[in-house]
Amino acid sequence: VFSDATDVYWARQQISERLQNVIGQIPPGVGTPVMAPVTTGLGEIFQYTVVPKKGYESRYSLTDLRTIQDWTIRRALLGTPGVADVSGFGGLLKQYEIAVDPDRLRSVGITITDLYTALQQNNQNTGGAYIDKKPNAFFIRSDGLIQSPSDIADIVIRLNNQGLPVRVRDVAQVQIGSAVRYGAVTRNGEGETVGAVVMMIKGENSSAVIKRVKEKIAQIQKTLPPGVQIVPFLDRTKMVNSAIGTVERNLLEGATIVIVVLVLLLGNFRAGIVVASVIPLALLFAISMMNLFGVSGNLMSLGAIDFGLIVDGAVIIVEATLHHIHSRMNERVKTPSDVEFLTQAEMDDEVYQSAGRIRSSAAFGEIIILIVYLPILALSGIEGKMFRPMALTVAFAILGAFILSLTYVPMVSALLLSKKIEHKESYSDRIIKRVHRVYEPILLRALHHRLLILSSAVLLLGVALLLFSRMGGEFIPQLDEGDFAVDTRTLTGSSLSETVDATLKAQRILLKQFPEVEQVVGKIGSGEIPTDPMPI
Repeated sequence: VFSDATDVYWARQQISERLQNVIGQIPPGVGTPVMAPVTTGLGEIFQYTVVPKKGYESRYSLTDLRTIQDWTIRRALLGTPGVADVSGFGGLLKQYEIAVDPDRLRSVGITITDLYTALQQNNQNTGGAYIDKKPNAFFIRSDGLIQSPSDIADIVIRLNNQGLPVRVRDVAQVQIGSAVRYGAVTRNGEGETVGAVVMMIKGENSSAVIKRVKEKIAQIQKTLPPGVQIVPFLDRTKMVNSAIGTVERNLLEGATIVIVVLVLLLGNFRAGIVVASVIPLALLFAISMMNLFGVSGNLMSLGAIDFGLIVDGAVIIVEATLHHIHSRMNERVKTPSDVEFLTQAEMDDEVYQSAGRIRSSAAFGEIIILIVYLPILALSGIEGKMFRPMALTVAFAILGAFILSLTYVPMVSALLLSKKIEHKESYSDRIIKRVHRVYEPILLRALHHRLLILSSAVLLLGVALLLFSRMGGEFIPQLDEGDFAVDTRTLTGSSLSETVDATLKAQRILLKQFPEVEQVVGKIGSGEIPTDPMPI
């Protein structure tokens, strides 16, 4: 286990050097340890099954489908940029098997070791240097690789006592078989099939890699035998698009609510637009800083941005400017019929004086908000990975809004705010007056019944604490991916075939009782690359 700051390829080099020492200590025949692909636990970005079309089921066995997956589909996908590896799952891995007859072997005086040695020596290529025939050099190579079961059957093990060759077919039966299975794939309750998992290189963009994988699969589909098709069942793009949609909805709704409230309560459309323009600019600043410091933009980080906090400083400065102008109005405009216009120089001076007076208060408020998020940056482990990007993103956005409130907002206010001074009641004034008419009697009654108000507040606090202690907690925003991972378990010691039968029954039940289910794919045990090893 390495720290997150460690270069993954340097870490793999250290492990590779350790493995070289370990390999020498492992007895022959047990196996050789190898490193997993350069991917992560979230690197399984695309999963699919290889199935025959209707009417072609009898033409393709599980061995044929697995051979197509391993030798055609997998090899083509491995050349796709961003793909670390493709792990085959299920089916039967084709093997050439030699079923030895012990009685025949004993009758000719040959041991199993002799048979092994003969097979090894007769299944290899041998170089033979070269012949110099000016002007050309002719390289010599002995091609001895086995190409068919008949080649295996014709291999000579050794000569018998009479000098006659004893071949493999004399002591054994050569046949096509399959490797020992540790996993299987089922689909839609129809039976077993073959599947695979496309794993992405660590640090790649999943959306871009999936797009390239889909384009490659469309090309591969054209080269497959007739009646064989690739059917995806898990696509990370769905989750990415769902996350982006959630972020977009949160940002648009939040920005709309803030802008509407600003325009209503400031009573000045231009002032509302000035304040609202801070939102996209602060977001642009935050995204630029995220890109600079390598902070990921995700559902947690972008979804946590609060536009009320972003526009806080701008609201203070714009409102102070409007108040300053209204004070000037009371001095220079005495009657509703009087109208005056400020020059640009006078407007600049008004904004400069009002912003200068309130600047320290606005800055102090935003600094307090920034300090609130600092403890989150001290989190470590999984909590730090989840919440640190959120804190950094909000801090970047507030920092951008802070800089804008000291520079951009006063300048734009001086340019865009109305320079017209007149006695005119705005709709925001009327809204506030109505609020005051309702609020003032309530406030006066509350001041006369202090004991009742305090006891009610304490009682409500106690009820809230009681409810809080019994309710669940959710720190991650809601994300409906649309795919369910169902864990089906059989009794310990159940065979692979028994587990397959149980899985098929479960799939038929799900498809029958829930018509909205598109397809059900079951993965049992481990795949070719067991990055997620599970028992049978």
